[in-house]
Amino acid sequence: MAERVFKRKLYEKMLAWKQERDGQTALLIKGARRVGKSTIAEEFAKREYESYILIDFTEAPQDVRDLFEDISDLDSLLFQLQYHYNTRLTPRKSVIIFDEVQDCPLARQAIKKLVKDHRYDYIETGSLISIKRNTKNIRIPSEETRLDMNPMDYEEFRWALGDTVTVDLLHEAFDAKRPLGDGIMRKLLRDFRLYMLVGGMPQAVNAYLDTNNLSSVDAVKREIIELYADDFRKIDPTGKATRMFYAVPGQLSKNASRYQISSVIEQGKHERVEEILQDMEDSKVVIFSHHADDPNVGLSLHEDIGRYKMFLNDTGLFVTLAFWDKSVTENVIYQKLLSNKLSADLGYVYENMVAQMLTAAGHKLFYHTWPTESGKHNYEIDFLLSRGAKLWPLEVKSSGYKSHVSLDSFCKKYSDRISERFLIYTKDYRKDEATTFLPVVMTMFL
Repeated sequence: MAERVFKRKLYEKMLAWKQERDGQTALLIKGARRVGKSTIAEEFAKREYESYILIDFTEAPQDVRDLFEDISDLDSLLFQLQYHYNTRLTPRKSVIIFDEVQDCPLARQAIKKLVKDHRYDYIETGSLISIKRNTKNIRIPSEETRLDMNPMDYEEFRWALGDTVTVDLLHEAFDAKRPLGDGIMRKLLRDFRLYMLVGGMPQAVNAYLDTNNLSSVDAVKREIIELYADDFRKIDPTGKATRMFYAVPGQLSKNASRYQISSVIEQGKHERVEEILQDMEDSKVVIFSHHADDPNVGLSLHEDIGRYKMFLNDTGLFVTLAFWDKSVTENVIYQKLLSNKLSADLGYVYENMVAQMLTAAGHKLFYHTWPTESGKHNYEIDFLLSRGAKLWPLEVKSSGYKSHVSLDSFCKKYSDRISERFLIYTKDYRKDEATTFLPVVMTMFL
C-alpha cells in the first residue's frame, strides 16, 4: 500500500505559529488517534526547517526517556539527542518533535525550559485524554500554542482525490445563493456520499485510493474503531465508555431527544458516568451536542450538561459502526448507500455528517427540544448556531423535506431571536420565503 502525505489545512496554522511566535512557544497538536498528527508534524519539519529530530515516545528507548529525568544541563541533553538520532541541529533553524508526548510526561514538562532556551523550535503531538491522564504529577507548560486536528474535511478529501476545483465552485454558488441544477447536484451528492462512506481518516482514504474497494476501506476503519475501543477500555476498565461508544449509531437511530445511558448501561445515570463522559469528549473520538434549555445568544450559558446527543468524529467510522453486526460491511451495502438506494432511514447518518462538518468549522454544538401542543411528542431543532445577536436554527432531513414542522414552530416561538433559518437536505439550493434549503454538501460554509 502506497504511503501518501495529504494536504491538510492545519499546515497553514502551523506556518502562522512558526512565523508569528518565532520559538516563543512550543506547538501542541492534539486530536484523536490516526487523524494524521504525526504525519503533518514530520512533513512540516521536513519542509520548513534545515533539520529535525523526531522522538516517537511510543517506541523511544529507555536511555532517551532517561535524558528528561534531569534537564539541569541543556547542553548535554541536546547533544545527546543529536548523537542518538545522528542529526545535526542548527540554532533557530531546526525543530525537535515530541511525538505522542503523553507517553513521556517529563519531556512535556521540559518544554518550559527548552522554549526559554530558544535554541530550537518544538512541536508536540498527542491525544488530549492521554495527555490529561499522564500529567497529573508534572507541571504543565504554559508556553504552548495548541491546535486541534480533526479527520480530513470534505475539501481535504477532494484534494486527496485530485480535485481542487469543486469546493471553490460550491463556495461561489453558496455566496451567490445560486441553485446548481439537478444534473450537477446528483453528481455532487454522489461524490459527497462517497466521502460519508470512506470518511476522513487518512488511512481509510489511502486504502480507497489504493484499492478503489470499499470493503477494503471498511477493514481499515474497523481497525481504527477497535483501537478506539481499546483506548476507552484503558481509561475506563469497567467497560462503560466502550459500550457507550459502540452504542452511538443505535442511539441516534432511535430519534430520541437525548443519549439514553440507561438503555446502554444498567442503572446508568449521568452523574454516575460524568467523569467517563468528560474523558470521552476529551478523546475527540466522539462529538457531544448539548441541549440548550433557553435557545438564545450565549448558548453555553443555557447548556444542560446532563442532556446531550453523541456523534462520531468521523462519519466514515460511523457507517462502519452502524453495520458492526457484520464482520465486514459488504461492497453491496456500500454501493447501495453510495447510490442512495438502501431502504433503511439514513437520517441519523446525515445528522452525524452535519455534526462533523460543523465541528470542523469550529462550532460548539447545541440543539433544542420542546413539547408539541398535544404533549405526546417533542419538536426538535437539530443544531443551533449563534450569529451576532441572533440565532440560526438548523433542521437536517435526508428525505421528506417539504415537511419542516419543528423549524416552523421554533421560528414562530422565537421569531425575535432568529436572523436566518436553514433546512439541510439532499437536494439543490433554494429559498422558500424565510427558509433556506441548503444542500448538505454546503454545510461547511455556515
